[in-house]
Amino acid sequence: VQLVESGGGLVQAGGSLRLSCAASGFAYNDYGVGWFRQAPGKEREGVGCVHITAGETRAAHVADFSRGRFIISNDDTESSKDNNEIMIRLRMSVLKPEDTAVYYCAAGRGNACNPGLGRDDYDIWGQGTQVTVSS
Repeated sequence: VQLVESGGGLVQAGGSLRLSCAASGFAYNDYGVGWFRQAPGKEREGVGCVHITAGETRAAHVADFSRGRFIISNDDTESSKDNNEIMIRLRMSVLKPEDTAVYYCAAGRGNACNPGLGRDDYDIWGQGTQVTVSS
């Protein structure tokens, strides 16, 4: 499995960003893709995840701190399906300085995506993309 993240950057408080995770190479059709973040000096925490089975979104979860501000979605297209690639996007709005962190995409079996947004069941991690929110 290969994960390629994009979309990070610098934004002012109150602004929006869209992060994308292009995932390819799955050998199974039931998998979870999650977004996590890690701020300096803090633990890596779950932001949201989607559980996909046979190309369809089975469930999606977001962290309490992001509810109402962040949306995670499977933005698969016919083109991405042809390329055996999926696109998981994290749309972030009303960003706050405390949202500043490196954001990581991760993938694993379907049960990796759960309401608790734990990270233990994710096998593959992306390189991360920096999100900086200025006050």
